[in-house]
Amino acid sequence: MQFQDRVAIVTGAGGGLGRSHAEMLAGAGAKVLVNDMNAQAAEAVAAALRAGGGDAIAFAASVTDEVRIAEMVDKAMSAWGRVDILVNNAGILRDKTFAKMSVAEFRDVVDVHLMGSVICTKTVWEIMREQRYGRVVMTTSSSGLYGNFGQANYGAAKMALVGLMQTLALEGEKYDIRVNCLAPTAATSMTGGLLSPEALEKLSPEMVSPGLLALVREDAPTRAILCAGAGHFAQAHVTLTQGVFIGGGEGAAQAVADNWDAIGDRAGEMVPGYGFAQFERELASATGAQPADPMKR
Repeated sequence: MQFQDRVAIVTGAGGGLGRSHAEMLAGAGAKVLVNDMNAQAAEAVAAALRAGGGDAIAFAASVTDEVRIAEMVDKAMSAWGRVDILVNNAGILRDKTFAKMSVAEFRDVVDVHLMGSVICTKTVWEIMREQRYGRVVMTTSSSGLYGNFGQANYGAAKMALVGLMQTLALEGEKYDIRVNCLAPTAATSMTGGLLSPEALEKLSPEMVSPGLLALVREDAPTRAILCAGAGHFAQAHVTLTQGVFIGGGEGAAQAVADNWDAIGDRAGEMVPGYGFAQFERELASATGAQPADPMKR
């Protein structure tokens, strides 16, 4: 898996997962812009990549700063003339139970994880459309996919990134822009207080980054959610069950409750190819028509 002549931007790459991603991309031949809020950390990683024979530059900026992110992308374009890969990795934690969490603490996490990814992706999107090639990775989390105590803000932001990925993958398809999500479990500064020392030893970032490379390769998938940690890889899916037609009117609410198990029966569940598949299924059930193929648009 080689990335010669490919240009990658990795956010939050001054350490942890971002640094591991940047190192692996550079090792495979990519030119890498190392982004981090900490200028010294970003430059240290870029210098290490150059010392190892790679082509790398550093750029210090918050992913929430639209002006600075535009300057960052301009720097990559000035240096290399294109941007092929964007890894939205930057993140923060503000863990508290929802009862104790302030709105500001909720907003801070959403701003960095969700809006930071939006800003960075929006800034490279037209470049990728014009060159008719792009690979974008959103960093989601099992906390978003399945919930985690004390992480309402983080979980909401991370699940929102899945929705962003689903739509951008559809919009980018004809331009060969492939958009995926990576749900990592790794020992970083963000997880240091959450996991035991024994677990941290097994969860090095280097055990996640091979999955990242698989998501940005030439023949990458699109609309995938890859879960990775400790060398183990799995896929998560947002599915739709076959469901039951109940109808409306008096007694419908009780009928929904009475048929709850049948409605949720996962036999024959599917991964819809687009959001309107739910609407088409419901309308077909109500009218007796043949539903459209939910995997095709």
